[in-house]
Amino acid sequence: MQIFERNTLRRYMQLAVLILAGGAIYPLVYLRQNFEVSILESFDITITQLGQCYAMLGVIFVVTYLPSGWLADKILPRWLVAFSLAATGLLGLWFSTMPSFESLLVIFAGWGIATGLTFWAALIKGVAVLARRDEQGRFFGLLDGGRGLVEAILATIAVAWFAYSIDTLGQSTSDALLKVIYLYVGYALILALLILFIIDDVKDESSSAETDAKAPSLLADLRLIFGKTEVWLAAFCILTGYQLFWATYSFSGYMQQSYGLTAVAVGSITVAKLWMRPIGAVAAGFIGDRFNREKVLAFLMLSGTVALAGLIVLPLSASTGMLLAVVLFIGLATYAVRGIFWATLDSCEIPVRIKGLAIGAISLIGYSPDVYLPLINGFLLEKYPGKPGYSIYFAGIVFMGLLGTLAAWRLNVIVSKRES
Repeated sequence: MQIFERNTLRRYMQLAVLILAGGAIYPLVYLRQNFEVSILESFDITITQLGQCYAMLGVIFVVTYLPSGWLADKILPRWLVAFSLAATGLLGLWFSTMPSFESLLVIFAGWGIATGLTFWAALIKGVAVLARRDEQGRFFGLLDGGRGLVEAILATIAVAWFAYSIDTLGQSTSDALLKVIYLYVGYALILALLILFIIDDVKDESSSAETDAKAPSLLADLRLIFGKTEVWLAAFCILTGYQLFWATYSFSGYMQQSYGLTAVAVGSITVAKLWMRPIGAVAAGFIGDRFNREKVLAFLMLSGTVALAGLIVLPLSASTGMLLAVVLFIGLATYAVRGIFWATLDSCEIPVRIKGLAIGAISLIGYSPDVYLPLINGFLLEKYPGKPGYSIYFAGIVFMGLLGTLAAWRLNVIVSKRES
């Protein structure tokens, strides 16, 4: 009993470290979530150019997802995660100089390598290996919810600092944004050092028989992975759930441009939405383990889709309180989807030896919206400025959300038949 408790404590401590890392690396890269209009003003770029930066990021992700999975099977997570945090922070220092658009493309390409090639698969595999089979939902829920909690705390500080700099100190938008960038850069660099010198490696504790056996070729492993219907369904669930999440990146610009809210008011609402992440993700993880992961995912996907459709039809005369309520509910449902959709990996029955490769393969499909959604978003907003462009954009994501609901339900049917 004492050995079990010690092992359980160790696993949760390792999970906590991965949560801190996950919460440190992405807020800087996706700074547009709370400061989109301020970025456009400070960097003197258009929404289309910003979309091109994120499309560049998405292209790097797509190119590196499979190598990322292979890398996660070969190199210990501690080294990959520490390098990723340090590289992201150092690129953030360059970003803080508010360079030209051409330099921004290079920075985002570098961020794509740091958060895609060397980080993502290592993070997901680390959690998948740490969790027992009956803990997959809660571990991934705690990962996403914990990351959300870290991001929400940092975002709350960032928005408060941003507002204080503008309203009280009378500084320009660019100067206030610079302080926000330094906040995220400092946190990433400090955490990189802590992980590298203090934290133990998250090791695969599966049976040695599997790891000692002669490994099949890479082509055979890929054939095994892509030959599973469950893998395709899990990947599609992640793709559609991630699109729902991507829609929330546009809430800042949508509220500011369509409803006439100030930058500070918009930042406050989007930060409040971030606080839905730890609630939604953690709750979804535990509920999924208690009942049925795939059924819970289907219900959550449908809830988020319907809520986003509600935002489309919300009139421009709606009160700020009504807008806040809708945005918070979408955030709650969307983050709950994110908290549980990677738990479907366990339902695919992938050997631990190639779990990283499977994560890379699924990510290649599931996170492909990083490539095309920024371009679609930028095109629609330039062709149909204001609410019409956002409505068309959100409507496409609503349609995909309905298909994702059907995919999650189909995965549930397959898993239920197999287990019975």
